[in-house]
Amino acid sequence: MSLPGENLPKILVFSTEKISDPAIDMAGLLKLHYPPRVYIISLPCSSAVKPRWILKAFNEGFDGVFIAADGTDCPYGESCTDKTGAIIKQTQDILQEKGIEPAKLRMAAICSICSEAFVKQMKNFTEYLVKQKTT
Repeated sequence: MSLPGENLPKILVFSTEKISDPAIDMAGLLKLHYPPRVYIISLPCSSAVKPRWILKAFNEGFDGVFIAADGTDCPYGESCTDKTGAIIKQTQDILQEKGIEPAKLRMAAICSICSEAFVKQMKNFTEYLVKQKTT
């Protein structure tokens, strides 16, 4: 007997403590539902994520990785979005070399009040990953 959501893709989210974490927490408080196999790791800044962490997530069985980026609100520097984007591009190139679909790694700016945007991103990403599994 399988549990509800057991066959859904597993997504790892790298979230930021001061910017996207509050939005994700608020989604729970508002009882906004997103897929149950979404796992969150908090970082001080999205530009701190390392390509090897993302690759490890895929090696450990995650179907997708999502970076909830700071956008222009980053308290650690104005160039955060550019740095994070460069890390994502570099990692997508590595994924492609390894035969992993680069679109399984996504990034979007999620501000501290963007709970609905986060939920929408997780639902859309899950739908995409489900389609990838069936093709």
